[in-house]
Amino acid sequence: MDLSTTYLGIKLRTPLVPSASPLSEEIDKIKQMEQAGAAAAVLHSLFEEQTEADPAAAQPEFRVGPDAYLKQIAEAKRSVKIPIIASLNCTTLGDWISYARQITEAGADALELNIYKIPTQTKVIGSTIENGYIHTVRTVRSATTIPLAVKLSPYFSNFANMAQCFDALSVDALVLFNRFYQPDIDLEKMEVTPNLTLSTPTDMRLPLHWIGILYGKIRANLAATSGIYEAKDVIKLVMAGADVTMLCSALMRHGIQHIQRIEMEIVAWLEQHKYNSLTEIKGIMSQKNCPDPSAFERSQYIRGLSTYTSLFPIRR
Repeated sequence: MDLSTTYLGIKLRTPLVPSASPLSEEIDKIKQMEQAGAAAAVLHSLFEEQTEADPAAAQPEFRVGPDAYLKQIAEAKRSVKIPIIASLNCTTLGDWISYARQITEAGADALELNIYKIPTQTKVIGSTIENGYIHTVRTVRSATTIPLAVKLSPYFSNFANMAQCFDALSVDALVLFNRFYQPDIDLEKMEVTPNLTLSTPTDMRLPLHWIGILYGKIRANLAATSGIYEAKDVIKLVMAGADVTMLCSALMRHGIQHIQRIEMEIVAWLEQHKYNSLTEIKGIMSQKNCPDPSAFERSQYIRGLSTYTSLFPIRR
């Protein structure tokens, strides 16, 4: 069975790619990913704060510093045969642009730029934020020669337009979507505390929606992330138009070997439905190709409400 795909200009055996997470902080776990069938691996992110932190100061939240990160790229390349995608998590231009160049020199096969920015200034208008994203991506694109993916938030006034803008900057892929982690409040300590929760299968619907809309409209590859747990999730996303499907929470819940199970179940589904490859179903349920393109727009919202009220009649 042919499960191959092309992502960032690289031919991959399958679309199953572990995304940036603490799992890829250790070379042994990256080896396990390869053994389980991962087609590539995204390293954990190097954060802008790490590049600015005082090396002499205690930084317990930064488990791997920038120098160690660059060494890890080189070690990973020596240890496994699958492509290694580095990840930069940034908010401002800063000197992390130099790390984009150093990541290239360290031998990474590609770079994923993870722009995690939460604007809080009340007087900053949306176009200013969007132009900041565009400037950041343009600058990083010019700073590195390796393939570049951009991991994005869905929170733009017109995401389709922003996707087209990034595509025009020669970005090689868009990763949909970044998950913002909202804080919690500890009532006993009276502190605002971090609140990290793993994704759930329903989180897959948002990337499926937008990948289905963008398929065939932009040149860049489309990578899905968030809520991908089972083979059926992968199949749905490929049908919407995804080139790769990235795994994180599923591996943290079920272990790295879960990759192998997903692959086996994809093969079983394709065989059962008389397909010879994933390519045959690529994009067949995108807005461009599905029988009802309006399903990706407002009419689906209206139909969804109608379905809910028919299942659960409102008592008057």
